[in-house]
Amino acid sequence: LLYTIKFELNVVNLLSSILIRAMSTAKRDFLCSIEKRYQKIWETERIYEANAKSKANSKYFGCIPYPYMNGRLHLGHCFTITKVEFATRYQRLKGKNVLFPFAFHCTGMPIKACADKLKYEMETYGCPPVFPDDTPQEIVEEESCFEKDPANFEKKKTKLLMKFGDTKYQWGIMESMGIPSCEIPKFANTDHWLQFFPPHCINDLKGMGLSADWRRGFITTDVNPYYDSFVRWHFNTLKTRQKIKFGKRYSVFSPKDNQPCMDHDRKSGEGVGPQEYTGIKIQLLSPLPSALASLKGRKVFLVAATLRPETMYGQTNCFVKDDIDYIAFEAKNNEVYVTTMRAARNMAWQELTPEYGKVNVLLKLTGMDLMGAAIKAPRAQFNKLFVLPMMGVKSNKGTGVVTSVPSDAPDDYAALMDLKNKPLLREKYNIADHMVDFEPVPIIDVPGFGNLCAATVCEELKINSQNEKDKLLLAKEKCYRKGFDEGVMLVGNHKGKNVKVVKPIIKEEMIAANEAFKYQEPEKEIISRSGDECVIALCDQWFLEYGEPSWRKTTEDCLSNVECYFDDTRQAFERTIDWLHEHACSRTYGLGTKLPWDEQWLVESLSDSTIYMAYYTVAHLLQGDIYGSCPGPLNITPDQLTHELWDYIFFKNKPLPKTNVSQDKIKTLQAEFQYWYPVDMRSSGKDLVQNHLTYWLYNHTAVWNEEPDKWPKSVRANGHLLMDGEKMSKSVGNIITLSEGCEIYSADGMRLALADAGDVLEDANFNTAQANAGILRLHTLIEWIKETIDDLPNLRTGPADHFYDKVFANDINTAVSETDKHFANTMFRNGLKTGFYEFLSARDRYKELAAAGGGMHAGLIHQYIKTQMILLAPICPHVADYVWREVLKEAGSVIDAPWPECSVSDDSLTKSADHLMESVHDFRLKLQNYTNPNVKKKGKNIKPNEKPNHITIFVAENYPKWQEITLNHLKTSYTPSAENPFPENTEILKHLKGIPEIKPFMKKLMPFVAYVKTQVTEKGPSVLESHLPFSESAIFNLNKDYILRALDLDSFEVSEASSYHDQKLVGDVCPGKPMCKFEKRELDPVDQKSAEITLINIQPCTPFFKQSLAVFETDTVGDIVMRLKRKERKLKYRQVEFYRYNDPLKGPRQLLGFNEPITSNKEKLESAEQIKTCDDNGLVTCKSHSLGDTLCYIVL
Repeated sequence: LLYTIKFELNVVNLLSSILIRAMSTAKRDFLCSIEKRYQKIWETERIYEANAKSKANSKYFGCIPYPYMNGRLHLGHCFTITKVEFATRYQRLKGKNVLFPFAFHCTGMPIKACADKLKYEMETYGCPPVFPDDTPQEIVEEESCFEKDPANFEKKKTKLLMKFGDTKYQWGIMESMGIPSCEIPKFANTDHWLQFFPPHCINDLKGMGLSADWRRGFITTDVNPYYDSFVRWHFNTLKTRQKIKFGKRYSVFSPKDNQPCMDHDRKSGEGVGPQEYTGIKIQLLSPLPSALASLKGRKVFLVAATLRPETMYGQTNCFVKDDIDYIAFEAKNNEVYVTTMRAARNMAWQELTPEYGKVNVLLKLTGMDLMGAAIKAPRAQFNKLFVLPMMGVKSNKGTGVVTSVPSDAPDDYAALMDLKNKPLLREKYNIADHMVDFEPVPIIDVPGFGNLCAATVCEELKINSQNEKDKLLLAKEKCYRKGFDEGVMLVGNHKGKNVKVVKPIIKEEMIAANEAFKYQEPEKEIISRSGDECVIALCDQWFLEYGEPSWRKTTEDCLSNVECYFDDTRQAFERTIDWLHEHACSRTYGLGTKLPWDEQWLVESLSDSTIYMAYYTVAHLLQGDIYGSCPGPLNITPDQLTHELWDYIFFKNKPLPKTNVSQDKIKTLQAEFQYWYPVDMRSSGKDLVQNHLTYWLYNHTAVWNEEPDKWPKSVRANGHLLMDGEKMSKSVGNIITLSEGCEIYSADGMRLALADAGDVLEDANFNTAQANAGILRLHTLIEWIKETIDDLPNLRTGPADHFYDKVFANDINTAVSETDKHFANTMFRNGLKTGFYEFLSARDRYKELAAAGGGMHAGLIHQYIKTQMILLAPICPHVADYVWREVLKEAGSVIDAPWPECSVSDDSLTKSADHLMESVHDFRLKLQNYTNPNVKKKGKNIKPNEKPNHITIFVAENYPKWQEITLNHLKTSYTPSAENPFPENTEILKHLKGIPEIKPFMKKLMPFVAYVKTQVTEKGPSVLESHLPFSESAIFNLNKDYILRALDLDSFEVSEASSYHDQKLVGDVCPGKPMCKFEKRELDPVDQKSAEITLINIQPCTPFFKQSLAVFETDTVGDIVMRLKRKERKLKYRQVEFYRYNDPLKGPRQLLGFNEPITSNKEKLESAEQIKTCDDNGLVTCKSHSLGDTLCYIVL
């Protein structure tokens, strides 16, 4: 029995949780159902397929760098994709013929490396593999058969993800992607990666509603023979134009893969390049340290890597670290070098050892073994120096040996002073006193710092120890920068010359004298896709001669005409062009296209991806699918695509090639390219500026060197995407794939959150709470639009000439113009703000203002809904098209709707409406404080004031003289471009305090200044004008009904503050800063007649009943309507019509016939009609008609 009860309770709980889950996701599920339906509609209509037309100036071509196909797309990819997605949809609304193609990158090492690694694991550990015990495989806990609630999604690390986020096994990585174990062995074949991931990515992108022309999609590598032919043409063209050379060059190199390792071939260290040092040969003197005794009779050198060879004249010792492991290895010319193993490995690949790439280790030792050893340093002014300890020596940077120049290097000076001043430190490392008996040697005169730069700066910063790292970093920046730019040599053959002039000369002299050699290593650690730590190698290779002066100049000219949207992007391009030089474009391992003239080499992934946008223009005509496995509509085979045919397609003035392809087909291909090119916008992560995007510019200027009109027009870089403020990482477990994003938040909800994530180059943030809120916003908007369209016949028609109508019409114009400006500048977050969030607020303000008057205008509301859908269409196309077609019943799709036309916004109207709303908000707070004062007086609570029914609003059309003078001074001294746009308060006070008109108001002066500064920050410099662009009193009087309704009062008046008797009360009133006074007025004051009137709703089956109201002699019918709405809140947004009985005595008691309309025997009263008299019998009359004591009303 207990078991049965427990089971039944579990079933009940389970069913309840399912029901709650279904209710909590209903809104999202509704959006998802719309999205799936409209994606099918768009595919059926082929709405995104773009074809060349006759007017080239009406086209827009946008694209992104094609993503790499070694996994599913995630929101980080999607963030970059949306920049082009939003831009192309917007340009389409602006009437342009838009092309947004999409392809998939498979070139390079990653896929091949992963496949080979997986193959090795299966061969070594079995299939499925059983890995060693030190890395046991976790078993994923069995999931419930019921799906988790995506609406309350919180990404957590599963056991599998926690295990494989940083796993070293490829099998585990594949499992972490959700690939079943039975499918994983197929990925040992590289072709399976190409067959598996691209179709999944296409489906994921279609699921987010991407407006791509999928006919033009393709994969790279020689698997696609059409794209392979295109890349071969590209490289043949570069070689013909002498942009590709062959020879020995320093390159980032993977010894394991035995080939250069470019950015896309790296697991970590993308963007990291070589750092060139001068390797200083410091000879160990006899007798050698005991650890090196076996090398007696040989020349043994400590090798120090330095960036400042010109300072070698000032050496006083060299430094090592006691616990670093060093090796002595065979160098060329029968010499022995002592460095770290890491440095030796780099040197071996730079032809500094007898056998290329091999390190012959003679013996191993530690830094402690070298302490106190006697040395001879080149160019030093002392014949004998010593090896000393330094805490800051690093094993992962340089060689582990640091030459010491305490005159100009703060780190060296601090370490030497520590040893000189601390006997116990010398004793710890067996350093005798005479070994540190050296003083810094003046070698460079630095203006401002003298001839002992390091000592001077260390004293200024009060550096007392080598452990003060932050201070030493600052000292180093000061010394090195100023020393290089302004320093003058005091010693040597170049005495009297500037440091930056002689530095390279001294370096070459030392190399020529066999005192030094050129040494390079990676700036930071670089790990290849195969897991190998890369080195800098001097190797034979084909390379693109980036940086060649004439090519660089042409590329700089190209950049000068490219729209970069952000100054930081342009500066990043300029910095890259400044340092970029030869780039290895070939390798021997991986996937890709073979070099046409040397097929032992493959074109690397950053080199076959620079002008493929040109291939987009013709891909749909050449290939039948993304793999190029069959011909396309023109039935051209890959072998027919000769170099001459490609030339004719892509160049204007090339002759027709001799080919068996018909001229019509060739001209069709050329026409497509000539119509769509150049690229109007390319969006990418900012990290690609330093490689891919700069190569993109270089290659366009090389290929279309005679056709600058084919060069790129704009590039839009963006930052990385954070997830709730954290970096997306497998180890953290916060990566959301694109398909998950669409499932959890709906496609439009996700797109809304991505648009809101950020626009600038700083990292953007995908806020999951905001994404969930977006679902509610979109669903609520749809429901409101449905209700409003159904109720449209009941809304007000005729002229839209009320104040609030004009404000709302102006808000629509403002939303259209501001959103247009933001979208055109690709600032989609700002566009979302003006075209959605603020637009919704404008609608809500209109509803609120209109509710107190005649209600909303049907034409304006319909215009708003249409406009809102068009403005929202680039961001949330599914919702916009659904409302457009199914709710508004508009013809066609919103995707092709024209951008709304708008007139120039009236800024004064906007400001007047804002001022009204802000003032009423302020009045409401003061009313709350008036009726519920939260203060105590002498320990006793103050008794609340009686609820008022009247408000007096005090306004000022002009500033008092003293305030006007102050404003004029602030206006003339305002500098908007400055960090602090106003002078300091002390300067303002100094200038104003002597003016006679201001002297009596000195206590109020600075508070007023502070108030004005705050207003300028919030509202802009228009606050500094001495007059408002509108009349406050007129605005308040026009919106009397709204003010009374918002404050739940019966009467109000607007009064000029200057004429009020109590100036102490209204002394702070100024233009734009009204003040209010509340009071309780009697129902029937002496100077005003009033009466009670009964209001009856005569409609059957409504929730509105009889009400009694006070009516004053000065009231209009509109006043009574407004008073009724205040009392009956259900009428807030409804239109109300009043009727009087033809017979005020019998009318309320008469019964209508069955077929008689409810308005029989009644006459409609116009809103503007005014109550004129109240006779002695309490009967209310209007237009000389007796109203009696009862009126009836109808709710529309």
